[in-house]
Amino acid sequence: MIKKTPNPIDKHVGSRVRMRRVLIGMSQEKLGEALGITFQQIQKYEKGTNRIGASRMQQISTVMGVPVSYFFEDAPGSEIKAGGFGESQGSDYVVDFLTTTEGLQLNKSFVRISDPKVRRKIVDLVAALADQPAN
Repeated sequence: MIKKTPNPIDKHVGSRVRMRRVLIGMSQEKLGEALGITFQQIQKYEKGTNRIGASRMQQISTVMGVPVSYFFEDAPGSEIKAGGFGESQGSDYVVDFLTTTEGLQLNKSFVRISDPKVRRKIVDLVAALADQPAN
């Protein structure tokens, strides 16, 4: 039996739902309760296994306090082809990192640092560490 793979846009939208949910500190259970569905359904949405219908997407955006367009930002195939030397819009690796536990923890902690000099030093430190060869 051939296993059907999720559509890349469904996976992207699901990962954005997960990222937003974790950023606002909401569990799958709480989101499911707010939408009147089970946490298992939320899991399927977040993995891209099940597509999110238009009315459900509107409900999710309302509960999470973001516009529907938030879930489609940087979606596969949404790159605008422009000439010049600008950086590619296809930064899937950034979204992939931000949806990991470490990425979310790092971002949540970083934005709580109020001193801009400390934030700059942290960015410099991370950049320096990234240039180091692996041990």
